[in-house]
Amino acid sequence: MALIENAILALRSLGFFQFILPFIMSSAIFYGLLRKSKLFGDPEKNVAVNASIALGAAFFIWAYPILLGVNIETQLAYFMFTGFVGMLSTLVFLILVSMFAGDVLKDFVEKKGRLLPFIGISASIVTFSALVNSGLIALFVQPGAPSIQISETIIASIVLIAMFALAFLIFYLTEKSEGQGVKTQG
Repeated sequence: MALIENAILALRSLGFFQFILPFIMSSAIFYGLLRKSKLFGDPEKNVAVNASIALGAAFFIWAYPILLGVNIETQLAYFMFTGFVGMLSTLVFLILVSMFAGDVLKDFVEKKGRLLPFIGISASIVTFSALVNSGLIALFVQPGAPSIQISETIIASIVLIAMFALAFLIFYLTEKSEGQGVKTQG
């Protein structure tokens, strides 16, 4: 364990978690979004343009905390961990739902177009709670503005309510679609 801990602390002293890792992640996200959006034409022909813009945007973004002297590596690590726990909790919840509800997830996948707004709302709630818990929400307000203090119990309650609402919605839409089966004349 000491070897891994020493390696992580050495990477931290090199700025790996404060600049290099977030820079790599954000530039990859920008590059993927530029390729998918085809903003500059065919992605296969504009690899250099997409890569240049992605790298430039990532440098601008990650220069911000360094130029202002803000250390956000702890908040970013906590945010990523909280996001992972949120995704893991959702996965366990869906596994439990599938154990008791059978083909609900199959029906959910088939009807995902109608459920995308609700999935987006649930993901937004989890992301917002991760932002608040990690302290990164303070980056969205100006210095000197009053800070947001929300207890972890309230955030956990909101996430649980959202998960139960999503499960109810899945059950409701599945039951509704099963009741409207095709009738044959006989």
